[in-house]
Amino acid sequence: MEDSIPCIDIAPLFRDASRERDLADQAIMAAAATSGFMVVSGLPTDVPLGHAARAHLLRLFDLPESETRKLWRQKFDPTHQNVYRGWFPLQTGFLTAKEGIDLGADIVHGASLVHSADPLREATPLPSERVLPGWRESAAAYYRGMEKVSQALMRAIARGLSLEQHFFDGSFEKGLSTLRLLRYPLRTDVEQAARVDPDVWVSHNGGRFYVNGAPHVDSGFLTLLAQDGVAGLQARHRNGAWLNVPPSDDGLAVNFGKVLERWCGGLIKATEHRVIGTGRERMSIPFFYEARADAEIRPLPLAGATLFEPFLYGDYLWATTTQFVEFRGMESLRTPTPGS
Repeated sequence: MEDSIPCIDIAPLFRDASRERDLADQAIMAAAATSGFMVVSGLPTDVPLGHAARAHLLRLFDLPESETRKLWRQKFDPTHQNVYRGWFPLQTGFLTAKEGIDLGADIVHGASLVHSADPLREATPLPSERVLPGWRESAAAYYRGMEKVSQALMRAIARGLSLEQHFFDGSFEKGLSTLRLLRYPLRTDVEQAARVDPDVWVSHNGGRFYVNGAPHVDSGFLTLLAQDGVAGLQARHRNGAWLNVPPSDDGLAVNFGKVLERWCGGLIKATEHRVIGTGRERMSIPFFYEARADAEIRPLPLAGATLFEPFLYGDYLWATTTQFVEFRGMESLRTPTPGS
């Protein structure tokens, strides 16, 4: 990362081996090794991007509270069974101020992925077809498209690491990936939040802004983010400065998580990022590409890679996810896998 986020055309990733694909692989690995962030374009036509596709999904936020309350997680409504999937309402007085919903792989792959004993693999509560006609179908199509792009990126990373290009495929097949729809409202609780955490106010390029999304590093592998045209997402440069990640109507912002950084022996960087308020309500649609709960993460066969104790991804994901404000307090609701 010099002074901007790299933009990469990944169209060659969806075609046969070629010089162009090699160059795209190299550009991805360069971004992954330096900035940990990139904006990708050139996506297949069957990946639903653009304003119309986003707006169709974001209709969810037009529903009255009487409907969204039906989707609330157990943390917010103890009468509900869903723990990990579903709606989290806006919570005030924290560094992060957002509301949204988390959708799981069952919206695409069906009930065969649901395991009632594991909250990570619970069924996703969804709005009825009556209140949002066509929404479920659109959400499934979007999820499917993000899986396709994520798989192509992981294959590019495998090639970039001199591994067989399908090396990672099995770990992610019908995994724990999450499609999240987010709304960052205009904050009315800034002074309340500042009494608890003065870091809610930040300076950037001579201006004063409030934080909407606390600085953090994603815990997993890949995050693919569709932005709604409203600025605010920033990535931290290695020199400590914050760089704007530009919204792209027909592209995705991509960043890498801590597990991928560890898995790849530090050859890929997980980069801290945040969201600041710009005086406008902001919507975004992140997709977190996650491995299966029982996928074992162990050191890759890479020269010089640091060894670590193998672990099951589901146990790691639960331990890290429950540190975020919308999940905090749920730590005891999942039992670690025996022997892990």
